[in-house]
Parts: sequence; structure tokens; C-alpha cells
Amino acid sequence: MDNYITLPAWTFFVLVLFAAVMVLDRFLMPGLRWVLKKRVKKVMDEVSSRLDIEIRPFQLTRRQGLIDQLVFDDQVINAVKLYAAENDMPMAVAQEKAKRYASEIVPAFNAYIYFRFGYWLARKFARLIYRVRVGFFDEDELKNIPQGASVVFVMNHRSNMDYILVSFLVAEKTALSYAVGEWARIWPLQTLIKAMGAFFVRRNSGNPLYRKVLERYVHLATRAGVCQAVYPEGGLTTDGNMREPRLGFLDYMLRDFHPEFDKDIIFVPVGINYDRVLEDRSLTRKLDPEASKRSLWFVIKTTLGFMYKTLLLSRKNRWSRFGYASVNFGPPVSVKEYCDLNSIDFSKHASEQRFKHVKDLADVLMKNIGDVIPVLPIALVSEILLKNNSEWKSELDLKSQAAQRIDELKTRGAPINISANAYEGILTNALNMLIGRGLVQERDNLLCLNPESQTLLEYYANSIKHW
Repeated sequence: MDNYITLPAWTFFVLVLFAAVMVLDRFLMPGLRWVLKKRVKKVMDEVSSRLDIEIRPFQLTRRQGLIDQLVFDDQVINAVKLYAAENDMPMAVAQEKAKRYASEIVPAFNAYIYFRFGYWLARKFARLIYRVRVGFFDEDELKNIPQGASVVFVMNHRSNMDYILVSFLVAEKTALSYAVGEWARIWPLQTLIKAMGAFFVRRNSGNPLYRKVLERYVHLATRAGVCQAVYPEGGLTTDGNMREPRLGFLDYMLRDFHPEFDKDIIFVPVGINYDRVLEDRSLTRKLDPEASKRSLWFVIKTTLGFMYKTLLLSRKNRWSRFGYASVNFGPPVSVKEYCDLNSIDFSKHASEQRFKHVKDLADVLMKNIGDVIPVLPIALVSEILLKNNSEWKSELDLKSQAAQRIDELKTRGAPINISANAYEGILTNALNMLIGRGLVQERDNLLCLNPESQTLLEYYANSIKHW
């Protein structure tokens, strides 16, 4: 008589699942890794031939290797010892904290995801809701940057769309590494963002160990020539004006910079502006100290509703509703030339004096950014409406005032790319956008700003207030 071994159903399924995992790990995964590596190499060979600023070996180093390099950096080890002593904890515990911080910060750059998926997604999304325009851009300036120099794009921060827009526009020139706030540390978004070469930053963290790990990562990436994108303002503008620069990141890059023998750091000013900022109401709402905090459910519901309405719009209406998104690139600023011109060596100054010099450089960069922020139709029309305050004006009168303002700005050298024969159509469309959003009132063929929307109009007008 045959003997049979019976197993519970759950045990059988566990064994089958285990066997499937083993087959996948031993037979299928090696082949899949080979295919992926082949594709990544193909992408690397393709993009390397056309990039003005090549991808650095630092970006292609195994992520664990970068984490180890960061954790065992001399300055990080000293910070670990100090942190352990101050907090009365074992060295091993403090070192584990440093390792966790390093793992949180260090990106996992993947060229295939960046140039195939990320570039495609950024291009599609940006063009879906905006008419994207690049204004001033001198290709020779980037091509003439010294080999191995660290290029840092410094830009104003108006919207979270800035990440997508600039990455898409410079993808033919280089691969950017961003500093991203904690808002993006949600699965699976954080995995995608790290694969795109971005690194996470805890804003306003007072933890000295964390700040040292972050400082050393920025220093190592800068010395390795990684092309980075930095917002000196540190956060989104809530009133439309450019904010005072925060000096932390610039100081991380410059405190150990030796102009005599280090490779140069090149800052490229970037000015960004939109006819409509997707978060404009949320940002201006922060100006009201009595405004209550929105619930997570409200944010999700509003976002999904906004996306649904956007997808239903025709291409013509979408253009009318969101208008232009424009980016201008200014002339590069060489740190070596700046140090030579001003007789400065950042590495030789104590903290207080060094920060003063960093602030002076930051002010120069902020002015250069302001000089190339695009002047867009909505900003112009908002300025004219505010100038007329609560007076009712004809559409012809408002457009006439706006045309005069355009000519004045062009005379002053403002970055405005509107030809004289296009004034009529562009200004009409801008007014229609504001009327459609309820920011402008209509009565008897006359127009006037909606008093309830004054803060929002000021937000847009302030983007060109420095002119």
C-alpha cells in the first residue's frame, strides 16, 4: 500500500511561492539585469555624444559606495564623535544615525530612467498644461565651460513645476541633480526622484550631525563636478517677490574651495516665470495668518479635481487657461574669476566672515537671476489692473496701457519676448484668462479687478516688480 504525505494548503502555497522566488532569483534575474545594463549602456553611449556637460563618474558610482565614502569621511567621523559625546550615546549608535542620514540623502541615479522615462514624462506634462518657451540661451556659454568644472544652475523658485520644467529643458545639455524637500519622501515617488539623481533635504533641520552629513555630500558632489540645480531662496515664494537668499548650500560648496588649485565652480543664473502657477492660491493663502490649515483629504480632493478638469480641456482651451511657462538662462558666473576680482578665498575665512562673503556672492547671483526672469503677459496685465485699482476701464484702454509698459520694459532691457504685431492677440488672451478665473470683473463692456482677487494679482505682478 502506497504512503502519501499530506500538507495543509497554506504550506503548499508557501512552498510554491518560495520555489518561484528561487527560480526568479537564480535564473530570470541575472538575465534581466544583463538586459537592463545593456539598455543603460546604450543610453549612456547615446547621450554622452550630445551632452554639453557630461555625466560624471561620481553619478555612476554604486550608491552603497557613495554612502560608505560619506560615512567614513574624516569630517563626518569627527562630527559623529562630537554628537555621541554631547548626547551621551555609544559611538556605534551615533555612527548608525550618520549612516541612516547618508542613505536618506544619497541619490541612486539611473541614466535610463532619467533620459528615457523622466525626460519623456517631464516633456509631456509640461507641454500638456503650458506653452513652454526658452528665451535667452547662449549655447556657446555652456560649451565653453572648462572641462571638469562644476556647473550649478541657480534659479528663482515659483512652483514645484520648476523641477519638471528645467529638467526637461536642459536634458539635451546635461543631467541635473536637485535638492528636494521632505514633501516628496513618499513611496513610490521618492524611488523615482532618487533614480532621477535628486537628493532629499530636511529643511530647517537643527541636527548638527545631519547638517554635517549633508554638507559633506554637497561638497563631494561639487568637487566631483556633478551638475546641480539650487534654489538660493530655499523655498517657494508666497507673495511673488524674490525671497532673500539662504546661504547654506552656497556655503557648503564654497567653504573648502581653493581658487588656486581646485576646479572651477560655474553658477548659471536661471529665471523662471508662469502665466499661471498651479499652487498660486495655496501659496498666497499662507500670507493670511488666520487661515486654517487644509486637511489632507481636502488637498487630495482638490488636486484630483484639478487634474480631472485639466484632462477634459481641449488643447485650445488648455492653452488659454494656463498660458506660457518660460525659462531664461543668464551668463555664467565663474567662482575663480569672482575670487580673483574681489581678492577672496572663502576657505581662509572663519565662519562669520565667510558668510559675509558668501552673502555678497549670493546677492550678485540673485540680481543676475532677477535680470533674466521672463516678463509674461499675465504679470503685465496684473500690473496694469492694479495700477488702475478699482476703476472700470475698457479692454482697449487696458491693452493700450500694457503695450506702453511693454515698450518701456524693452527700452530698459527687460527679458520680454513679445513682438509688436503680437500685442493684440497675447494681451486679449491674458485678459480672457483672468476673466475666466474670476480675477477680473466685466460690466457694460468695461473691466475691473475683482477686489477679492487683489492678493493673487499682486502675486503675479510682483514677479516683474524689480523692473
